Amino acid sequence: MIRRSGLIILLMSCWLGAVNSYAAEVHNVRVWIAPDHARLVFDLSAAVQHKLFTLKKPDRIVLDVADATLLSDLQAVDLTNSPVSLMRSGSRNGGKDLRIVLDLKEQVKPKSFVLKPNDQYGNRLVVDLYRDVAPEAPQKSAVATADDPATLRDIVIAIDAGHGGEDPGAIGPGRVKEKTVVLAIAQELNELLKKERGFQPRLTRDGDYYISLRSRTERARKMNADMFVSIHADGFQDHRARGASVWVLSPRGASSEMGRWLAQKENSADLIGGVGGVSLEDKDDVLAKVLLDMSMTASRSDSRDIARSIHRNMSKFAKMHKTQVEQAGFVVLKSPDIPSILVETGFITNHDEAAKLKSKAYQQKMAQAIFAGIKAHFSAKPPALTWLAWQKEGRGAVKAAPSSYKVVSGDSLSVIANRNGVSLSALLKANGLGNADTIMVGQVLKIPAS
Repeated sequence: MIRRSGLIILLMSCWLGAVNSYAAEVHNVRVWIAPDHARLVFDLSAAVQHKLFTLKKPDRIVLDVADATLLSDLQAVDLTNSPVSLMRSGSRNGGKDLRIVLDLKEQVKPKSFVLKPNDQYGNRLVVDLYRDVAPEAPQKSAVATADDPATLRDIVIAIDAGHGGEDPGAIGPGRVKEKTVVLAIAQELNELLKKERGFQPRLTRDGDYYISLRSRTERARKMNADMFVSIHADGFQDHRARGASVWVLSPRGASSEMGRWLAQKENSADLIGGVGGVSLEDKDDVLAKVLLDMSMTASRSDSRDIARSIHRNMSKFAKMHKTQVEQAGFVVLKSPDIPSILVETGFITNHDEAAKLKSKAYQQKMAQAIFAGIKAHFSAKPPALTWLAWQKEGRGAVKAAPSSYKVVSGDSLSVIANRNGVSLSALLKANGLGNADTIMVGQVLKIPAS
């Protein structure tokens, strides 16, 4: 029995040693700083189980990682501009588990999760620390006056640089990253629009940090954006693939998004119809569907117009992947009320196109092509009560709305109402129309007083 017990103890010791040899190791810690949160990423040698909780007086966050050891120097992590003043570590459960403590210098709402390996990274443990940032005050629509064009609003363009932070996007020769190239192009476009009177550009991200896809369109909505443009660079396993492209939302993508919005309308205060739009929240199902359908039809029509113009501009200096604007169900294109396009500036995995995309001169040329398309569209079809609309009317007295309007291709009742500064219900009443009535090209509508 003694020999058998000794054998059992020996076998258990070997088993425990084998288990410990496979414990996860924390090899590196990275910090990404965004305006509304900080992201801490722990690079792991294997998947882990973890638990996160908070403690008060003083405020701190405790991260317990089962069966793990730390091989990284926490003191070397740059915590500048983060809500964390100090990171320290210890062991628990007889040295088997790792405990990491984050001392805080401000209140945050923590969220943690694990990520599986991908082409760029191995297993990771992510901790997001959301700051208590005050929401942006909604923009007030100024009342236009005949003798003070300064009261007219600018056209807001949301410029979205894809990827960022922990998500580098596609990676090309020389380790050039998509997230870096597209941010540079977005900043060039931002500068062009800032110099153009009547436009107000807003970047969804202005640094190297990650934003989720839904958050990008939510930010555009909070900006009261008149248009959303997302900038990317393609990647493919075959390095011979090349060509830029411009994308709009596909019919299938629009249909699925309409279903999502209608399903959540009771729990959502989101607006449709752009600046000064209407909420779906208090509408019955039939009216909500009609309003949403009209809004999406109008925004998709404008999206196609802008996309075609940008595609033509890009084709003058870049090889295009297709001869026409393409369609897909990209999440960032699914704003029902905001014309949205996605520009793929080229294949960063192609040696020649990667070299161009790294060039500041080429980045400026790409930004200029996008800018020219945006400017052409809004100069021809400016929203009501904007400086561009006032300019188009001859810099004279600004009318609240014309007395009549002739319907053209791509129009809908909601977009006509919005452009003329009147409510949809007033437009319907003035023309004796019901909520589900259709309009025809060439039809003349009465425009009530604003």
